[in-house]
Amino acid sequence: MSRGEDQTLRVKLFSKVFKNPVWVASGTFGYGEEYAEIYDVSKLGAIVTKSITLEPRMGHPPPRVVETPSGMLNAIGLQNVGVDNFIKEKLPYLRKLKTRVIVNIAGSSINEYVKVTERLNGKRGIDALEVNISCPNVKAGGVEIGADSKQALKTIAMVKKASSFPVIAKLSPNVTDITVIARAVEDGGADAISLINTIVGMVIDVDKKKPALSNLTGGLSGPAIRPVAVAMVYKVVRSVDIPVIGIGGIMNADDALQFFLAGAKAIQVGTGNFINPRAPLEIIAGLKRYCKRNKLSNISKIAANFEG
Repeated sequence: MSRGEDQTLRVKLFSKVFKNPVWVASGTFGYGEEYAEIYDVSKLGAIVTKSITLEPRMGHPPPRVVETPSGMLNAIGLQNVGVDNFIKEKLPYLRKLKTRVIVNIAGSSINEYVKVTERLNGKRGIDALEVNISCPNVKAGGVEIGADSKQALKTIAMVKKASSFPVIAKLSPNVTDITVIARAVEDGGADAISLINTIVGMVIDVDKKKPALSNLTGGLSGPAIRPVAVAMVYKVVRSVDIPVIGIGGIMNADDALQFFLAGAKAIQVGTGNFINPRAPLEIIAGLKRYCKRNKLSNISKIAANFEG
């Protein structure tokens, strides 16, 4: 790979340089090691870990996943090893990778978000925190915070004050006006915004005459939500002055390009990892071809060509 090709996809966000803008989304890539047998995960621009909470969580009982047209519904319930076990058991592996590591954090209260942040502070191998104020599958925290601009601002402000790392606010689409929440987290000190998380949905088993998921509802992801995600990214980019990271139904390079044209500085591949584990690498290759074909010296210049 030539020096010129490396520069084509190199991006800088919150004073950190990323080798490329293709990241993998929280909850779809485990803690990084799970995909290492398939390909060299160091080729990714960044790995975003599963949501980490103060204490270990078992999550919801099965069934927790159901397929839907052009997507899937999940209600995992933030199952994770807890912050102390993450530091001891998962972070040593992540430190070895030649890519950026972003730790997604969650909590059932603002105090829990802050405590998780304080436990992670100063730990080598972490480049940023992504604050999950948008999970629709937990009774406390998550979208309960992310749907209220005052709570969203307060949570991000408290995490930012406590954090030694840049802070990314991950937003929910399950709100009346996404731009109101985006401006609130910007006011709270967020260094960047990622969106969207999943959309609340339900599947009913007509034979059993009950919901297909034990949690009744779940989060819809996959290609079905991509148009919603693109529209929300477009709106948020034009409402804030901090970088926006696009998420939602990205399966290939053309999907990713829609987000970049809308103004996103990076993207995250989520459900696509389940369908095609090598999708992120194929997207990276596709973005390089696009830049070469359109004579772009860097992917960041793409939005200047958007006529919307």
